[in-house]
Amino acid sequence: MLNINPETVCQVIQLAREFQAKEGVVIPELPDSPAEDWGRQVLADHMGDMTYQFAQDLIGELETDQQVSLVALMWLGRGDFDKEDWREALKTALEEHSRHTADYLLATPLVADYLEEGLSIHGYSCEEPEDLRGYGINEHKRER
Repeated sequence: MLNINPETVCQVIQLAREFQAKEGVVIPELPDSPAEDWGRQVLADHMGDMTYQFAQDLIGELETDQQVSLVALMWLGRGDFDKEDWREALKTALEEHSRHTADYLLATPLVADYLEEGLSIHGYSCEEPEDLRGYGINEHKRER
């Protein structure tokens, strides 16, 4: 059972794809240093990017259980957990939860693909990403 609306996950997927596809956004497969905050270091160069900001705001405004579900979905789609281990994935994500959830997700290479796969495993899809215009993504960009 998901504690997050699949449409919200689809918004995050679209924003992550837009952000990571931009020229100049390079997220290494492996961190250059052993520091735990390497993702935030990479993302610091993109703080003024509107897509990044909107994705960060969207994820940051989610309730803790929704952020936990988003991280667990990413892990599920990446293959770190099986569907049968969903409760364990949620438990682990809750134990590791921090205020840097958005940075963690956006700094993960292929996060959009992992989230989409995690949704698929739960029986949901984002087949029509252009329909996300109705969820406020483009309207929010115009407001800023």
